[in-house]
Amino acid sequence: MTPPASLMVRLAAGAPNDALLKLTADLAARLGVARVIGISARQPIQIYGSPEMYVPPELVTWDREQIDRELKATEKDFRSALEGKVAAVEWRSTVVTYGTIADYIAEQMRAADLLVTATHEGGALLDGSRYVNVADVVLRAGRPVLVAASTQDRLDLRTVVVGWKDTREARRAVQDAVPLLRLAERVIVVEIVATDDLADARTRTQDVAGWLTSHGIAASARAVAATTGEATQLRNIASDLELDAGLLVGGAYGHTRLREWVLGGVTRDFLLQPSRCSFVSH
Repeated sequence: MTPPASLMVRLAAGAPNDALLKLTADLAARLGVARVIGISARQPIQIYGSPEMYVPPELVTWDREQIDRELKATEKDFRSALEGKVAAVEWRSTVVTYGTIADYIAEQMRAADLLVTATHEGGALLDGSRYVNVADVVLRAGRPVLVAASTQDRLDLRTVVVGWKDTREARRAVQDAVPLLRLAERVIVVEIVATDDLADARTRTQDVAGWLTSHGIAASARAVAATTGEATQLRNIASDLELDAGLLVGGAYGHTRLREWVLGGVTRDFLLQPSRCSFVSH
């Protein structure tokens, strides 16, 4: 539960990253992070057709040159935004020819305590050679992930909502989030359950809030009767004018993106927040 010593920020090559870089610089300063690693990856152009289909060599060359230009420009933006603001910056990039961009990012997370990334809503579906499915990264990284909407340039920690489930993933997420929660003005632990489970949920959330309080965090508890889909209801609670939470904290559930879709995509919906950040662990 010590503050992270290093952050990794995942940048989309060939796309605007200004807001995410501002958020990362601000977060590093608030947490006292000494080292920030920038990372980006691209896949070569995907040619669909029969194995015998002719691919002009000049097309392959043009694509590789374009990728190199994009990665260099993204590195330049990263260094311009972070150098001089933290003690050390480092850059990592590659052209992914085997596996996926999510695999590469997850492997490189061995070097950092926390990954910061943007959702780039819709980008992963429109261009898989440049963007990455955030849920894939979360489920593979083995590190907590802070997910921001692509336009967010600062983490709002006035109010944080913890979406509680009595699971390993939720316990892991709350513990991983402690350095951020210590910066929050208030933390509300919320569990959404069936009406007949409200009494037990109150006990569970009060336990979590009490544990957070023992670590110097201003926390309170709420048990809420389920009325709609869990992710939707949690978003509605976080958007309530009384709370107006800037950060949601929760566990990521499932083992593959396919399973997340089958289960209704709670983790996916939790990540795709248009106006607030999400902090998740798996």
